[in-house]
Amino acid sequence: MAILFAVSTCFQFNDPDWYFWIPLYTSACVVNLVEMNSRIRKLAKIAFWLGAFLFVKVVMEDCLNGIVGIWSLDMRERVVREKFGSGLVICSMFLQLEYSCYPDYPSRLPRYGPPILVCVAYGLSFGFFVFHRSEMRY
Repeated sequence: MAILFAVSTCFQFNDPDWYFWIPLYTSACVVNLVEMNSRIRKLAKIAFWLGAFLFVKVVMEDCLNGIVGIWSLDMRERVVREKFGSGLVICSMFLQLEYSCYPDYPSRLPRYGPPILVCVAYGLSFGFFVFHRSEMRY
């Protein structure tokens, strides 16, 4: 996930609201790269809440402007890509925080959640860049 968040950070430099997205993806990258301690745990919480804020912002923008609808997976639209990105950060930070609290937790979520999240994230990202990159709308 750290690699995906690092690449996502690089793509935000031409975004009109880059000042939201670069800190979000950078902090998510750092949390996924380093071992969890109290400072990284605080960073993970900040990234979680920033991701939640941006998810709500994008959903509201989509609903108010009637762009594609809340359940759309049309990655050609900017709001869908931003929803997907903030959702990935929320899920990743949740899993990181959950695992740091209960490393020996008997649930399968902290153990199998991150690999599943990586497969979904890379699968959708790869599919988008291979099949729809040329049709992307800003």
